[in-house]
Amino acid sequence: MARRSSSSSSGAWRYLNPAYYLKRPKRLALLFFIFVAATFAFWDRQSLVSEYESEISRLEDDINRLHDQLRRAGVHLDENPVISNKNSRKNPVEIDHVNNERREKVKEAMLHAWNSYVKYAWGMDELQPQSKDGINSFGGLGATLVDSLDTLYIMGLKDEFQKARDWVAESLDFDKDYDASVFETTIRVVGGLLSAYDLSGDKVFLDKAKDITDRLLPAWDTTSGIPYNRINLAHGRAHNPGWTNGDSILADSGTEQLEFIALSQRTGDPKYQQKAENVITQLQKIYPSDGLLPIYINPHSGTASYSTITFGAMGDSFYEYLLKVWIQGNKTEHVKHYRQMWETSMEGLLSLTKKTTPSNYYYICEKNGGSLSDKMDELACFAPGMLALGASGYGPEKSEQIMNMAKELARTCYNFYQTTPTKLAGENYFFHAGQDMSVGTSWNILRPETVESLMYLWRLTGNTTYQDWGWDIFQAFEKNSRVESGYVGLRDVNTGEKDNMMQSFFLAETLKYLYLLFSPPSVISFDEWVFNTEAHPLRIAPVNYNKSIGTPVRPFGRKQGKPE
Repeated sequence: MARRSSSSSSGAWRYLNPAYYLKRPKRLALLFFIFVAATFAFWDRQSLVSEYESEISRLEDDINRLHDQLRRAGVHLDENPVISNKNSRKNPVEIDHVNNERREKVKEAMLHAWNSYVKYAWGMDELQPQSKDGINSFGGLGATLVDSLDTLYIMGLKDEFQKARDWVAESLDFDKDYDASVFETTIRVVGGLLSAYDLSGDKVFLDKAKDITDRLLPAWDTTSGIPYNRINLAHGRAHNPGWTNGDSILADSGTEQLEFIALSQRTGDPKYQQKAENVITQLQKIYPSDGLLPIYINPHSGTASYSTITFGAMGDSFYEYLLKVWIQGNKTEHVKHYRQMWETSMEGLLSLTKKTTPSNYYYICEKNGGSLSDKMDELACFAPGMLALGASGYGPEKSEQIMNMAKELARTCYNFYQTTPTKLAGENYFFHAGQDMSVGTSWNILRPETVESLMYLWRLTGNTTYQDWGWDIFQAFEKNSRVESGYVGLRDVNTGEKDNMMQSFFLAETLKYLYLLFSPPSVISFDEWVFNTEAHPLRIAPVNYNKSIGTPVRPFGRKQGKPE
């Protein structure tokens, strides 16, 4: 028995001996044929997977279009077919399990941040994780809670969303004797409430959005229509901060259009849209040939004051909204002037770009008078995503130029992160000949701009490198910023010293953009939604709007700041 076992074993092993086949050419040919056939079968399977993905994507687009047509015709379905069916559909082939796992990790991070806020700072504006308490940075408007609503909804965190919704309905009160930032209140609170309304269809959010916006409106009662940037929510007294010498700030005055237009569409009251769009009408009168406005505007005369030109702090989102209002307006003739102003400004942006040595990193300079400053804020890292989003509106040659610049700037912004010991970016960078880049202000406050641009570039190019870069950044946040009771910024990206603040935009923007970076592009599709500058998606109304925009959709699965 032992011998037969041994003989049987040796008989089997001979088929693994190359000499066996060399003596038998027909069997060698047969083996080769089997190998080739198996190889082709494998690649055919891969091809089928690719075809399957493409077909699913095409069908989803068709369903979305049909759903929109039905909504425009006044037929309201109970759910968004594409989003709701994604969870229940049984895929015959596992697709992109790596990014599925990444997305779940981001969702877990959101839960950690949210649960920490609930435990230690419920109802307050922001959580201080180190001291385990809350702080009212924005006058007690529940900024983190309102900022998080749509993120919770998109991630399918139903219980958390419902708890937050109930607080909004029962406890959110705007009758505050507090001088609020018009800009921050608009992008965080108005934007957050409108997005929650568009996603859920719950009218409580629309009512609250109208309440707070009505309290902001007196800020536009100036000679020129350029708004003051601060207003007392209880008494309606508006003014500008003392440090601007009475001037209004460009970004603060030109970053309400998306929200106010959306509110007018959803309420049927044109006053919000009229106030916001009048600002653009006034700025058109003084618009320079290079499309670059200084950051200070006189609210009485409507003229620009001598000051810095930048795509960073205090300038950034003005340029962003020129493009996005054009998209929000379905790119029609009515909003054509927004696109024209944006294209003029992009020529100005290109004139501000330089590249470093030896690594050829492109960056956007700031301009003071006739001279350029070799400094770029991390805040300006929204620009690659903006350029990518706007590239398709050009002809082929110009579109390629704009997209290439978007890619180059994204590479620079990614390396803002990669060149520090913590792999987290500083607040701004300086560029010197032969030295590429060096950190200027060295804090990191959990900003979203780079991952925002990575999300846009991945969706618009299909290049998964941008997903890998985003994963690197997420892992750096996990390693350096995650603490027992939430997430904190760093006082210094070189040493890793932590601060004591979980900025509300970390939940509103950073984690949402990371989640979408690892999600299929049909989740909050660019065809149906436009993001405000706080990452709150607003549904694009049909051209012939009929107030059906509040129709709820089911979930897929479920800026400024300072260090403390």
